[in-house]
Amino acid sequence: MVTVRERALGEARGFPDLLAALVRRDPGRPLITFYDDATGERTELSVTTYANWVAKTANLLVDEYLLEEGDTLLIDLPAHWLVPVFAGAAWLAGIAVTTDPAQSAHLVVTGPDPETHIGRDVPTLATALLPFAVRYPGPLSDGVDDYGLLWPGQPDAWLGTQTPDSASVACRHGARAHTQEELLDAARGATWEGSRLLTDRHPLDECGEVFLSALVRGGSLVVVRHPDDAQWPARTESERATDVWRAG
Repeated sequence: MVTVRERALGEARGFPDLLAALVRRDPGRPLITFYDDATGERTELSVTTYANWVAKTANLLVDEYLLEEGDTLLIDLPAHWLVPVFAGAAWLAGIAVTTDPAQSAHLVVTGPDPETHIGRDVPTLATALLPFAVRYPGPLSDGVDDYGLLWPGQPDAWLGTQTPDSASVACRHGARAHTQEELLDAARGATWEGSRLLTDRHPLDECGEVFLSALVRGGSLVVVRHPDDAQWPARTESERATDVWRAG
């Protein structure tokens, strides 16, 4: 029997409605778990914690950088828990995302080496990808801002006055522009069928299908950076993964 809460997830046509349905459904459950096998880091975000990070970051994008609906955010980050945070923040505000450096963008988010984007005629927001998204440990070049310095002062709730509709452009890749509704429909068609996905793929592969496919089915995502193949079977068991989606 399909419950009202499950139906709300299935009927969400845009990211803001999907996130709101997830918070109503089970706010305390784990949503995103992140491992870096090179550093030993493990970070876990509940639904509520993820929604809080998304709201703070969306407020930052709009209030600090004056991004508007229809603008584009270039997310140049490796597989990391901050990738779904920045993508979710953009979609909450009606901003499109891209991972293609050739795309025109209104803001670049990068790390841990922001110097690769020096010279672009757009603002750059850097993160060292350290646990808890703390401040950058060293000096940054002129024109590069520190995400770890800026996010703590942002409000915990999204203060935007306009909710983007399902036709809002959510992802730009090459000549293609995909709407929020198209991304959610593609995520619902993902080939895995369980509730907890373990993957070393980038969360924005296929314009976010990797992590959105977990959200639209009320499931959760375990992302591994620098995966140690020797640990993979034990992690599959310890994280109770129902499905595995490996890079390549």
